[in-house]
Amino acid sequence: MDPVELYNSFDYRNFNTNMLLFVNENKIKSSTDYLITTSLKEKYTYIFKKNNDKWMQLYKWICTVGKPSTPTIKGIFYITGRKPGFGTEDYRVKYATRIINGYYYHSILYDKTGRYVIDGRLGMALSHGCIRLLTSNAKWIYDNIPNGTTVIIA
Repeated sequence: MDPVELYNSFDYRNFNTNMLLFVNENKIKSSTDYLITTSLKEKYTYIFKKNNDKWMQLYKWICTVGKPSTPTIKGIFYITGRKPGFGTEDYRVKYATRIINGYYYHSILYDKTGRYVIDGRLGMALSHGCIRLLTSNAKWIYDNIPNGTTVIIA
């Protein structure tokens, strides 16, 4: 089944209310022992670890998602690399883990030197499409989530 068909085959009734139930009832698969889901509506990212063919929730982190003019993509994706950070003349982010193309899980915004937080807001829709997390949470994903891990964003 291709990713779009797979994504559309899930029952999303519990997606915004009970993510653990959602991932286990839908028998979500990942080629690694980890799974990441992000609720765009609730603005939370969840980390799961496989435990005897069931998913166990490790973390639930508040996040910032794309603003209406530059929304975060929806779908099923697979982690495909990482970079220590990236930025522009105005800002820098740290611990970027690629979801697909130019979409990443990464830290809140720092000044261009990476020393000072310039936008630490979470729980909002204001990014260019990436998913912002506390720097420590972005680092955890960067350090622990292997390439190939399934990501579901809805």
